[in-house]
Amino acid sequence: MDLFDLQVNKKTFANAPLAYRMRPRKLDEVRGQEHIVGPASVLRKAIEKDELHSFVLFGPPGTGKTSIARIIAGMTNSHFEILQAVTGGVKDIKQIAVDAKERFKFYQQPTIVFVDEIHRFNKSQQDVLLPFVEDGSFILIGATTENPLYELNNALLSRLRLYILETLDAKALNQIINEALHDKERGLGNLNISIDQDAIQFITELVKGDARMALNIVEAVVNSYAHPQTGLHIDNALVQKISGRPLLKYDKTGDYHYDTISAFIKSIRGSDPDAALFWLAVMIEGGEDPKFIARRLIVHAAEDIGLADPYALTIAVAATRALEFVGLPEARIPLAEATIYLATAPKSNSSKVAIDNAIAAVRSSPKIIVPPPIADTSHSKASRLGKGKGYKYPHDYGGYVEQQYLPDELEGSSFYQPGENGYEKQIKDFMASIKAKK
Repeated sequence: MDLFDLQVNKKTFANAPLAYRMRPRKLDEVRGQEHIVGPASVLRKAIEKDELHSFVLFGPPGTGKTSIARIIAGMTNSHFEILQAVTGGVKDIKQIAVDAKERFKFYQQPTIVFVDEIHRFNKSQQDVLLPFVEDGSFILIGATTENPLYELNNALLSRLRLYILETLDAKALNQIINEALHDKERGLGNLNISIDQDAIQFITELVKGDARMALNIVEAVVNSYAHPQTGLHIDNALVQKISGRPLLKYDKTGDYHYDTISAFIKSIRGSDPDAALFWLAVMIEGGEDPKFIARRLIVHAAEDIGLADPYALTIAVAATRALEFVGLPEARIPLAEATIYLATAPKSNSSKVAIDNAIAAVRSSPKIIVPPPIADTSHSKASRLGKGKGYKYPHDYGGYVEQQYLPDELEGSSFYQPGENGYEKQIKDFMASIKAKK
C-alpha cells in the first residue's frame, strides 16, 4: 500500500457511518456480551490461545456478531476469509476449501471462514460445508439473526458450538453512545456534543437493543442540528424530531414471530389479560398479519376454552369477521375485545383431548364397522342389509334411550371427560344423569 492508498483509506474511514467507525477493535471493547467474550469465557480463552473451534453466533441485529468475527481475524494467526451467504455459492465454498488445504500444507496456517447471515445458506450449501468442517479443512464461524436450531441442518449444527448474544441492555447502550460522543479518533469527540440522560433513555427505548441503530440516530441528530463552532446539546425533543415513532424489530417469518405468538397464546391460556394485550400490541406494532392473529384466537377458543364457555368461539369468529369488514387500525379493538374475553374465560381443553383420543382409537382399530342399528336407511334396499334394524329413536323415549353407538370393538370406550369449569360443569352433571339412567 503506497501513501496515496493510505490517504484514500483514511478519508474513506472518516466518511464512513458512525456505527462503522465505532466498531469495537478488541474484545474488551465489546459491550453487553461478557458471557461470550469476557475474560473467563470459553470462547475468549480459545481466541487468545489461537485454538479456535467452529461455532455460530446467534443474536439480534446490532449486538456485535460481525464485530466479534472481525476482532478474531485480527487476533488470530489464521488466514481469514469472509463469505456472504447471500452471494456465496457452492463453487465459492469448494474453492475456499481447496485454498485452505494448500495453505495449511505449505505454510501450516489454518483458515477461518466467516459466513455472515449463514441462515440464508440453503440445504445444498450447508451440505457442502459439512465435510470441510468435519475434517478440519477450515474453521467455520457463522453469524445469524435467525435461530440456528431451525435454520441449520442437524448434521452441520452438531459440529458447531452455539454462542447466543443477548440484546443489549440500557447500560451497554448508554456506554456505547457516550463512547461515540467522546471518542476523538473515531467518534464525535471533536464536535463538542453533549446529550441529556433522558435523550439516551429515549434512544435505548427506540432501538430495542440495537447498537447500530442507536448510533445511527445519534449521527442523524448531529448531522442535522450540530453547528461547527458551537457544537450541539442533544435533548429528547431533538431525538424525537429525527426518529419519530419508536421502531419495533419484528420479523414476521423468523424466530421472534413464533416466540411472540407463543407468548400471546400462553398468556391467554394463563388467564392474564394484561400480558395477552401486551403481546397483541407487539404483533400489531410489528406489522404482523392480523388474520394470523385472528386465526390463533379461533384455535385457542376451541382448544383451551372449549365447552367451559362455548360463547368464546363465537367471540373469536366475530372478531375475525370484524377484522375482514373494517380492517386495521379499527380492528385492533375487536381483536383486543376477543383477547380479553378469552383470557378471562374459564378454561378447558377437553374438546382437544377428546378428539385426539378418538383419532388415536381410529388409527389403532384394525377394522371399523358401523353398528347396523345406526347405519344409513335412506335408500330402499338398506333394510335388506339389516341396516336400521333395532334402532331406537331417542325422542320416542323422552330424549334419551340406551343403545350401542360405537363399533363392537370399541363399545364402552370413553374419549370425552367433561371438566369442572364454567358451562362444562353443567355438561358433566347432564352426562352423570344419563349414566344414572343406564
